[in-house]
Amino acid sequence: MIDEGRFLSLFLKHERELASIARAFLPDWNAVDDVLQEASLVMWRKIHQLESDDEFLPWSKVILRFEILKARRLHARQKWVLNEELISKLMDESAEDDAEMRHAQQSAIQHCLQSFSEDHQKLLLAPHTSRGGVLALAETGSHSANSLYKRIGRLRVKLHDCVVQRLSSAELDLPI
Repeated sequence: MIDEGRFLSLFLKHERELASIARAFLPDWNAVDDVLQEASLVMWRKIHQLESDDEFLPWSKVILRFEILKARRLHARQKWVLNEELISKLMDESAEDDAEMRHAQQSAIQHCLQSFSEDHQKLLLAPHTSRGGVLALAETGSHSANSLYKRIGRLRVKLHDCVVQRLSSAELDLPI
């Protein structure tokens, strides 16, 4: 479960993205501010629903969508450019795009990880394991923890470059 401090950090990290989504559907920045404030209050009350950091952005977009629709109903007498059905459709497409991107990223990471030796894979994943991670590897091996962290840094750069290259080539293969 995510605590209040982590929630605040995640909200601040994604606030601009949420504001830009809201701005696409609202008439001005004042309306965006109002909707973001209401959405953040709802998120704060429902923080117990979150299990991990990865869930935050999709979860917050759902709450934001409902707050946008609520704001539109409250201001129904003003002229809005987009109707509720179109907003829902666009938000659904955005969620699908996010899911496709996450899937593509996960696929690229898996593919690139497989190009590393088993020892390098183990080393790359060591900081994320709950069994002592890098320190446990240092104790059982002939390298210090510091040298292992430096090696992990170099391996992460190679992994990053591989993932970026794979995602770039995947974009070129997509039908237009």
